[in-house]
Amino acid sequence: MDDQQWLIDQFEQHRPHLRAVAYRMLGSVSEADDALQEAWIRVSRSDASKVDNVGGWLTTIVGRVSIDLLRARKSRRESLTGSWLPEPIVSYDERPDPEQEALLADSVGMALLVVLESLTPAERLAFVLHDMFGVRFDEIAPIVERTTAATRQLASRARRRVRGTTTTPDADLPTQRRVVAAFLEATRAGDFEALIKVLDPDVIFRVDSGARTWRLTPAVLTGATEVAKQAVSGGPRFAPFCELAIVNGAAGIVTRTRRGVVGVVGMIVVDGRIVEIDMVLNEDKLERSQSPS
Repeated sequence: MDDQQWLIDQFEQHRPHLRAVAYRMLGSVSEADDALQEAWIRVSRSDASKVDNVGGWLTTIVGRVSIDLLRARKSRRESLTGSWLPEPIVSYDERPDPEQEALLADSVGMALLVVLESLTPAERLAFVLHDMFGVRFDEIAPIVERTTAATRQLASRARRRVRGTTTTPDADLPTQRRVVAAFLEATRAGDFEALIKVLDPDVIFRVDSGARTWRLTPAVLTGATEVAKQAVSGGPRFAPFCELAIVNGAAGIVTRTRRGVVGVVGMIVVDGRIVEIDMVLNEDKLERSQSPS
């Protein structure tokens, strides 16, 4: 086997892991795939003859590509308004396919990806590579152009942010689905009081409409009363097109018309109430939403 074929085989063997790294870094399946393409270009031009840990080497290359993409994306987004939400991973069965399982391992739900987006690119890289994938700080430090000690501090700051703001859903998926179904039923009926019963008093509702110039809802709403009012005013019109689904491993909703999927809603249910609603209307992020089998 020649060196190039060996590199190809190693890259393909590690692809699921590398794609998972890129998805956690970028919050986008399509951008994760772009990152892997760029990473392969860099790998194919490298001398791997002295590499002892191929998996670690490939992971750091994907990390370098991802942080470059993150920095470029943050620069482009400075002029944008509204919420930015991750690209959702949708399934219609409680057990996702193997490819989805690889991306969603370690409970990488919408809520965590939203928090990761609030970190600086360097903080995000340090946290993702060390805390999620066990890469040593001395290997991460050159990527973020910091000392090992400074890189450790980046991960520590990110860890505190994640622990302080990430909401973990109830582990019981059937319970989640019952609560989301009750929300959907109340929305269809325009039942304000029923909505209040399933919404946490401090619920937060975010909308990512992408490049669309019109908005069905404000970019962010907080509080059960405001969210329920919005659901009552616009929900009955769209709820007939909604169906239950699994969004990033948790109970959620997909809105489907004859045009296909036009919206995906991720929800976080804690203690029988919805504490977070993330609605993705961004057409670019809905292209990969799967159809029921």
